Amino acid sequence: MSAIKGKHNKSTELRLRMAIVKSGLKGWVLHPSDIFGKPDIFFTKKKLAIFVDGCFWHGCKTCGHIPKTRSAFWRAKFERNQARALLVKGNLRKQSIKVMRVWEHVLTKPSKIAELVKAISKNEPLGKNGAIYERRRSKVKK
Repeated sequence: MSAIKGKHNKSTELRLRMAIVKSGLKGWVLHPSDIFGKPDIFFTKKKLAIFVDGCFWHGCKTCGHIPKTRSAFWRAKFERNQARALLVKGNLRKQSIKVMRVWEHVLTKPSKIAELVKAISKNEPLGKNGAIYERRRSKVKK
């Protein structure tokens, strides 16, 4: 697992980053070490932290799955990842920082990427309480 990159993943984070660059949005930084949880993208003036969650690693209900080998290990790992995401979200919200979580599969659809960039530019919540992109308390599929 040490060979798996956590940053600059072409199928996820880079797609969103390129869409933000194309749209001309300014005032963002990558992986700021001074922000709790080190969001993938952080808009300083908007106080908006964006995390791009891989469907496999974060237990997406739509397309995530638990491998058949060592399934107890993987189930526990995914649950820890989800618990950490909730901890980070709570901590950032206490600092008045908005949190947006984007599933990997959302970034495969150009229309969803455009919708996401538009919401970022207007600094508006997405969908019902951000539910289109922001994770609710989801359980890992068994």
